[in-house]
Amino acid sequence: MSGAPDDAAAAPESPAAAAENPADAPAERAGGARLLLDLLRPRSTRGQLLGGLLCLVLGFAVVAQVRATQNDGAFATARQDELVGILSDLSQRSERLRADIRELEATKAGLERDAQGETALREARERATTYGLLAGTLPAEGPGIELVIDDPRGAVRALNLLDALQELRDAGAEVIQIGEVRAGADTYFLDAPGGGVVADGRRLSVPYRFLAIGDAHTMTTALNIPGGVVRTLRGLGATVTITSSTRLAVSAIRSG
Repeated sequence: MSGAPDDAAAAPESPAAAAENPADAPAERAGGARLLLDLLRPRSTRGQLLGGLLCLVLGFAVVAQVRATQNDGAFATARQDELVGILSDLSQRSERLRADIRELEATKAGLERDAQGETALREARERATTYGLLAGTLPAEGPGIELVIDDPRGAVRALNLLDALQELRDAGAEVIQIGEVRAGADTYFLDAPGGGVVADGRRLSVPYRFLAIGDAHTMTTALNIPGGVVRTLRGLGATVTITSSTRLAVSAIRSG
C-alpha cells in the first residue's frame, strides 16, 4: 500500500541510528554539565544572610553562657579548704571595712565637736566683747554722733548733762564718752564748786563734748524733740551742735 513507506519514514530513529551520529553527543553532555553547575552554585539571599547573622549571635550567646556557667561552677567544684580560705578572706575584708567606717565616724564626731567648740568659743568672745563695751572696759568704734555743748554763760548744770546722757541712752546709744570720761551704768554728774561740772570724779572742760555710738538719726531726733534736751540747753544760753559720723572712735575706758 502507498501509506506504509510514509509511516516508516516518520518513525524515530532507533538507538543504533542515534549512535550512528556521534557529532551530536558532546553538545548534549556540555549542556547537561552547565545545568548541573547552575544547580550546585550557591545563591545568597536575604533569608540566608539573616539566618547566618542569627547563627552568629546564638554562637556568642552560647559561649558567654558557657563561660558564666564555668565561673559559677568554680565555687561548686572548689575544695573545702579553698572555700574556707575564701570565706576567711571575705571576713577579713569585711572587718577592715567596718574598722574604716568606725574610724570615719570617730573623725566626723571629732570634727563636729571641734566645730561646736569653735562656735561656743566665738560666741563667748562676742559676749565678752559686748559686756566689755557695756561696762566701758573696751574701746569702741562705729557710727554715731558728736554732741558739743558750749556754755559761755556758765549756766549749764550737772542735771542738764545727766539729762543729755539719759536721752542718748534711751535713743539706743551703745557707747558714750563725755570729755575724757567713759560713761558706765553708775556714771554720775556733780556741780563743781566755783562753776562747771564733775563726771565720775573728773572735772569736765567746756565745751562739753559727748561721743555716742549708735543710730545717728534716732539719737538726733530724740535730742531735738520739742521740750527736750537741746531746747532746754539753748534756753540756758548754751550753743548745741550735733554732727553725725559714720565712724567714731571712743578711746576712753573705765578702770573698774
